[in-house]
Amino acid sequence: MKAIMSRSIGGPETLVLEEVDDPVAAAGQILIRVKASGVNFPDTLIIEDKYQFKPKRPFSPGAEFSGVVEAVGRDVCSFQLGDRVMGFSRWGSMAQKIAVDASRCVMIPDNMPFDEASAFILTFGTSYYALKEKGGLRSGETLLVLGAAGGVGLAAIEIGKAMGARVVAAVSTTEKATLVREHGADRAVIYPTAPFDASSRRDAARLLKEACAPDGAHVVCDVVGGDYSDAALRAIAWDGRFLVVGFAAGIPHIPLNLPLLKSCQIIGVFWGLWLDQSEQHLSRSAAELLKWYKGGKLRPCISARFSLAEAGDAIAQLAARKALGKVVVNVD
Repeated sequence: MKAIMSRSIGGPETLVLEEVDDPVAAAGQILIRVKASGVNFPDTLIIEDKYQFKPKRPFSPGAEFSGVVEAVGRDVCSFQLGDRVMGFSRWGSMAQKIAVDASRCVMIPDNMPFDEASAFILTFGTSYYALKEKGGLRSGETLLVLGAAGGVGLAAIEIGKAMGARVVAAVSTTEKATLVREHGADRAVIYPTAPFDASSRRDAARLLKEACAPDGAHVVCDVVGGDYSDAALRAIAWDGRFLVVGFAAGIPHIPLNLPLLKSCQIIGVFWGLWLDQSEQHLSRSAAELLKWYKGGKLRPCISARFSLAEAGDAIAQLAARKALGKVVVNVD
């Protein structure tokens, strides 16, 4: 089979398209002919050995995928040959085939195309875990989403609206502001470009506070980090919940007097490790997400599609923070 491979530490330019041996479904696994692979921020990190997990080289990046079951390993009763599935694996999906634990896959609805399925489970799963399981978002509350025009950000907007929240979407450009409004944001705010000095940090905080008024943000979903985290934390409501999802702009340095003064919580969100805690987590959360999808409340926004040979370019586009919504690699 063909696969995009990382053989040396480096950026997207180090990736190569190669012929490699087909994987084999072990006990508890299914073998999937990959139709499409969603591109995510961890893909930009894992090839540079900057991610929490460092697979042995050579390996193929790609954490989420959709495809068709081609073989079923021993002890697997939940899938059969020909099933349309989507799933999650920390790496390996930028290839024509992948063998993955059956517990990391779910069936694709008949009306869901493969490209949308490949852009669904990680981003919407992460946002669901953040807002529902960790943030306890309630109907009528104000949700502030940083980096709202990315895959996880747009998913957070749509899930927040499905849960009855008022959503304030913070973005960096007018183009992104238009996009987040199209996906249901009640208010779009364009924050200034970091890094911030003391004056611009106060200005950014004031801008977010005004957008979240009168009480501030009951829940903050932060997929950006960097200097933006400080500004968003200053806009949080009393007893609010600040969800740490990602660090596209760098790891922030939070003054701990801020959570004290707001009596708020800072909560880490690591969806992949949450899945490891129970095989029921993925199936249970996916059931509600797909119910919302079928009802028209959720829809992945795919802004760019690349071929398997162009997977390095797809990762580079995401790393440069040029993507709106999701980028997908069409494998087959």
